[in-house]
Amino acid sequence: IAHLFCCLSLQEVGPTMVGDEHSDPSLMSFLGATKRNMLGNHFWEYYVNDAPRIVLNKLESCGYRVVSMTGVGQTLVWCLHKE
Repeated sequence: IAHLFCCLSLQEVGPTMVGDEHSDPSLMSFLGATKRNMLGNHFWEYYVNDAPRIVLNKLESCGYRVVSMTGVGQTLVWCLHKE
C-alpha cells in the first residue's frame, strides 16, 4: 500500500497535507486529520496541523517506511510503503 503526503516546507510547523478524499478514513483519524476543500479546488484533501516530522513518526509507528522523497517547487513529497 503506497501513501503519499506533502507539506509546504520542512521549516513550516503545519498544516501538512496527508491524503485525498480516497484515503483510508481510519488512518486519517489516527493522524488526527481534518478533511477540507480549498476554494477553487475540485477535490478534497486531508490535513493536520502537525509538522511533517510528527506525521512521519506517527506513520512509522503504524509500520510505514519512507521509500522516496522529492521536492516540487516549494512542496516536499514523501512516498511511504507499508509491509
